[in-house]
Amino acid sequence: MGTVKVLVPDDLGLELPTPTADTTMAFYRPGDPWPSDHLDADVVVVGFDNAPETGARFADLPGLRLVQTLNAGYEQWVPHLPEGVVLSNGRGAHGGSTAEWVVAVLLSIYRDLPGFRAHQADGVWGFKDTETLIGKRVVVLGAGDLAVNLAARLVPFEVEVTLVGRRARDGVVALSDVDELLPGADAVVAMLPATEETHHLLDARFLGRLRDGTVVVNAGRGSAVDTDALLAELISGRLRAALDVTDPEPLPPGHPLWSAPNLILTPHVAGSTEGAWERAWRVAQDQIDVFATGGRPPNAVVGPD
Repeated sequence: MGTVKVLVPDDLGLELPTPTADTTMAFYRPGDPWPSDHLDADVVVVGFDNAPETGARFADLPGLRLVQTLNAGYEQWVPHLPEGVVLSNGRGAHGGSTAEWVVAVLLSIYRDLPGFRAHQADGVWGFKDTETLIGKRVVVLGAGDLAVNLAARLVPFEVEVTLVGRRARDGVVALSDVDELLPGADAVVAMLPATEETHHLLDARFLGRLRDGTVVVNAGRGSAVDTDALLAELISGRLRAALDVTDPEPLPPGHPLWSAPNLILTPHVAGSTEGAWERAWRVAQDQIDVFATGGRPPNAVVGPD
């Protein structure tokens, strides 16, 4: 294939070893015009932000053949992808840390750590029994890298985990059959991409099928949850929730979610941990390496075979 030129959006991409001897890396600033001496780039690596500004400039790279994301989410890049260009995502980089966040919030809710923290602040020795994660039935909406990582971390807690995907297969229930699972679930965890099919999947009807006290967790995309419907359930005290992503996002000042009861809220940080970008770059390098040797990246999600 010859030398492959890769445009990268940060210094880390320049510092890490190139995937192959026939690959060169060059820096670009997201949203700015491409460096004039690198308009012959074959690959552009992108982060989560600046999709409209950066994506609009893909057409200025006549030799572009691969857009590689550093995140698992990729939907924001699809509208800007030129015909014939492959889009490959960062699946595998953030699944472990996101799953860790889900385990953390479930433990926090079931063991009532916020309540004990409030007692600590008040100087109260508030002994009480709590719930436990042991034996809980958790329905995970999603069956990809995030969901598989979560299942691997929940099983040692003696949790019954059911993965739900677009189609039924070994170990995965079809999304069309999810209604049958909801009344028996102790927790429902959404780890879904933003698509037409997943938009407001967790709406008032969906939430209404959950029994009192069920925990709703969203670690995928905010649009999967109907915010108004969830707020109504939280305010009534019927359901509990933990959200790392919201709709809208970022959450504006004064939004009702900030003060909603029965809610743990974090600002899209489930995958933001030490070493996260190093892991993301290792995944990206693996994809670029396959591409540079004439193959289709294993994480390819859009584009020609």
